[in-house]
Amino acid sequence: MAAVTYFAPQPHPSELPDRFASPFAQSPPHALARRAIDLLRTQVHRTELGLDAPGGGKMFGVLVVADGDRIGYLCAFSGMLRGSWALRGFVPAVFDAVARDAVWPAGEAELARIDRRIHELEREAAPLRVELAELDAGHELATRRLRELHDDNRRARHEARLVPLEGAARHALDQASRRDTAERKRLVALGHEARAALAARLRNVDDERLALEQHRTDRSRVLLRQIHDSYVLASARGERRALRDLFAPEAPPGGAGDCAAPKLLAHAYAHGLRPLALAEVWWGAPPATGGRHDGAFYPACRGKCGPILAHMLDGLAAEPPPVFGARAIAVDQPRVVFEDRWLVVVDKPCGLLSVPGRSGALRDSVVVRLKQRYPDATGPLLVHRLDLDTSGLLLAAKDRETHAALQAMFARREIEKRYVAWLEAPVDGDHGVIELALRVDVDDRPRQIHDPVHGKAAITEWRVLERTASRTRVALVPRTGRTHQLRVHAAHALGLGAPIAGDPLYARASAPEERMLLHAEAIGFVHPRTGERLELELPAPF
Repeated sequence: MAAVTYFAPQPHPSELPDRFASPFAQSPPHALARRAIDLLRTQVHRTELGLDAPGGGKMFGVLVVADGDRIGYLCAFSGMLRGSWALRGFVPAVFDAVARDAVWPAGEAELARIDRRIHELEREAAPLRVELAELDAGHELATRRLRELHDDNRRARHEARLVPLEGAARHALDQASRRDTAERKRLVALGHEARAALAARLRNVDDERLALEQHRTDRSRVLLRQIHDSYVLASARGERRALRDLFAPEAPPGGAGDCAAPKLLAHAYAHGLRPLALAEVWWGAPPATGGRHDGAFYPACRGKCGPILAHMLDGLAAEPPPVFGARAIAVDQPRVVFEDRWLVVVDKPCGLLSVPGRSGALRDSVVVRLKQRYPDATGPLLVHRLDLDTSGLLLAAKDRETHAALQAMFARREIEKRYVAWLEAPVDGDHGVIELALRVDVDDRPRQIHDPVHGKAAITEWRVLERTASRTRVALVPRTGRTHQLRVHAAHALGLGAPIAGDPLYARASAPEERMLLHAEAIGFVHPRTGERLELELPAPF
């Protein structure tokens, strides 16, 4: 087993946490967990482990435990490190190594063979596709030229028929027309014949490739199911459940059970250790998708770890996971900034949802509160949204016609918005444009990540307003409206490389602000009903 590293000197009982903090909380880790992280940092050889290579960073975790009367900590890394599941000084993986080894090596070799054959078929199909495209292009060119020739012939015959013709001359014109028709049919037939043979060869290759891809999918599904069967996780009560059961009826996402937190808890329970505090930290270069910063603490991901940790913490004196959007907001909020018979612009406070939560458990929101204020209106209908932790100007329509008109204006980018934010680090340059495609992180919703292949285009203009020794105040103008666009564009290394201060998802500060320092300060558009230009500004409260 990975031995417990004991604190020296031992902490006083007053330094121990009263309850195990929720691993999903955004708050900084307990002091003992941070102390354990600092100690682990002295043992991790970043260069040897390749952590500073592009994309080479890794999530590490520590679990403070009680071993009888002694207090110490365990260490873990997420997934694999240096191509291995087990390294000296770190707890092992959760899965049953014997059960995994019984299926994985052979299964991996089989999938590798299938992949090699698929790649061979792709290489075989590539020149056939080129040859077929060239054949089609050549046939199209020949057809077009023949059509032009026949059009000239047809016009000549038409002119010839404008004068009286003898029987032999008329017959010759008819024969010429029939020759053109026959020539066109021969060209079409030759083209079809040549194409059919080549297309048949390509179809055979593609059919084999598609069959192999389906076979690979089927075998991967079976193999993954067998792999998941090697994960059996215990709770603090001692109840053991299979990984697949925790995600049923859906299949577990890739990497489920391989994060640091499940590894640490599983090892602690297996060796009679009582968990006291947990911390997970990213070390090394950020991933290409962004969203992780060297030395920053992060809560557990809900997509992969939500069901797992809910089970593993059952029976432990642990805090419940936070419910985002449940903060008490004064009843007179949101304050109206502008209003007429067709629309209303309000000042959304930080901590109030724009719309009710998807689960239905969180109803309190701008929409619900506005409907209470305007019970007789067909609206209000929000035209756009602000994140829970963002404050500022929010536009709503009072009727469906105005709502449709405003939404069309947003789609045509005719509504201008400007935000102001404090970034938690200096930035290079005074202004610029960020273009980073974004998509949701399916394993850690609602976090968004940069994905140049599958992401949607996202564009942000920025300009520096003020600088301090450690921070930068910026104006941000979104030219697209992607979820968390400004937050990711600020935090990503290919963007400004400086997260918005207090951002609970993307900031790197270990002591977060009281709130995220992002505010929608201005909105401008032509009123869809009056035709007048509206320019509204609301200074940031920070």
